[in-house]
Amino acid sequence: MYAPYPHQVMTTTNPQPRAANGIEPPKMPGALPLLGHMLEFGKNPFEYMVKLRNTLGEIGEFRMFHQQMVLMTGPEASEAFFRAPDAQLDQSQAYKIMTPIFGKGVVFDAPPHKKDQQLKMLMPVLRDKPMRGYAQVIVQEVEQLVADWGDTGEIDLLAVMKELTIYTSSHCLLGDEFRYELNEEFASIYHDLEKGVNPLAFVFPYLPLPVFRRRDQARNRLQELVTGIIAKRAQKTEKSEDAFQLLIDARYDDGSPLSAHEITGMLIGTIFAGHHTTAGTAAWTLLELARRPEQLRRVLEELDQHFGVDGEVTFQSLRETPVLENVIKEVLRLHPPLIFLIRKVMQDFHFKGYTVKAGKYVCASPRVSHRIAEVFPDPDTFDPDRYTEARQEDAQPYSWIAFGGGKHKCSGNAFAMLQLKAIFSILLRRYTFELIDDKDHYQDDFTQMVVQPLSPCRVRYVKRQVVPATVAEAPAVVSESPTAVPAGCFAINLDRTLCQGHASCMGEAPELFHVDDDGAVTVLQAHPDLALLAKARLAEKYCPSKAIHIEL
Repeated sequence: MYAPYPHQVMTTTNPQPRAANGIEPPKMPGALPLLGHMLEFGKNPFEYMVKLRNTLGEIGEFRMFHQQMVLMTGPEASEAFFRAPDAQLDQSQAYKIMTPIFGKGVVFDAPPHKKDQQLKMLMPVLRDKPMRGYAQVIVQEVEQLVADWGDTGEIDLLAVMKELTIYTSSHCLLGDEFRYELNEEFASIYHDLEKGVNPLAFVFPYLPLPVFRRRDQARNRLQELVTGIIAKRAQKTEKSEDAFQLLIDARYDDGSPLSAHEITGMLIGTIFAGHHTTAGTAAWTLLELARRPEQLRRVLEELDQHFGVDGEVTFQSLRETPVLENVIKEVLRLHPPLIFLIRKVMQDFHFKGYTVKAGKYVCASPRVSHRIAEVFPDPDTFDPDRYTEARQEDAQPYSWIAFGGGKHKCSGNAFAMLQLKAIFSILLRRYTFELIDDKDHYQDDFTQMVVQPLSPCRVRYVKRQVVPATVAEAPAVVSESPTAVPAGCFAINLDRTLCQGHASCMGEAPELFHVDDDGAVTVLQAHPDLALLAKARLAEKYCPSKAIHIEL
């Protein structure tokens, strides 16, 4: 797919140093003593990584302080990165930055067998059945947010989206105590924890800096609150059905419960999955639509036709908004909140004749990979139609990686998309939004580990005047399944290395799939009759990790 880069042609005058089973990746010039490339990378990591790809190609090495980093970009490189086994590329070793936030012995700091058990404990709240109840909760939060907005006004969009997404995430996933009793304090605690995800923490996570001291104080205070809520819940006869209660009741394989320390860390992890990337994406979605009236008009036509003025927003109805979904996907292509994903090389890693030695780090960059012209033509242009059936520019595996890929793909990706679509199904039908500052003022802030628009991010809202329309007037949803197929059967291919046990497949086609309490999926029919093809197609379409493929 890619033409060879100049550095990939070996010459006798400039040979690459040889590793055991291949040549070492080419190195970026210009490293400073001690600092390496840290200053240039830290100033604007995206521009630096683009420069590296343009200079060295799809694989190249640079240095951050004493750490040797190898950047891999493009679909083939991303696939090699995401599909590598943990024994070779270890996610946990790379994300020790999260240990002070999640806590020692929790998730990335836990031994592999324990980490796997902890992650399984959280999966039930992100499965298909509980997800169906979250839409109404999110709608309730949005309606509450705009209740006193009036006909027009000005807001800092990013600040509002951070507030909204912390409330929707905590309400859906953590329960009423965090949403109604501790909402302001929890929001403050979470803010200090989020600020602790600082580039310096990759190398020096315990420096005596104010931002790290506030991080540690927030972690300690949250554990105090968690301990108190556990005690209160123990006195109640009726149990909640949120992630918090799930963790209280959870048991390791040996029968032991989670400690308050572990529950605190896993609750933080749950909210990080449901909030810290979504707020920036929500803000950018409105900004991109405000910049492009023609795209906003298409989204509004879809929402008005589908919901009318007061049509009910449900889990199912949100699935039937492809124009809005494609807008969000394009926002995530251009503005992925995580632009830099890291793994530590535990065993020598090989890619296209190159060998990355154990002890180094390899990195993938969604933002750089999403702007490769060979994959996404005219890559800097905002074009939601890239994802239509006619074009399918994201069809190549590992080309669109906003949520990562492989078995470590973000398990909260389905919740994030549901959250975003539910927010805009209300917000855009109630108000239009206008930019207050010049279009070029709204830029990504690369000084943050989770990239969001620069703050302040000012917009003006104006209440819409919508002519009532009934949902019955909306055009019928046309099935994407074939209308006429030859008699016979079809095959279901399940990639178990990608499957995360969300159980969306069982919700769509219980005749074909069963998911047990541990998230293990069983395909119930080896060769189903074509009468079940439509259900199988829905299971394929709505699998959050894209682990299902139907073959005729």
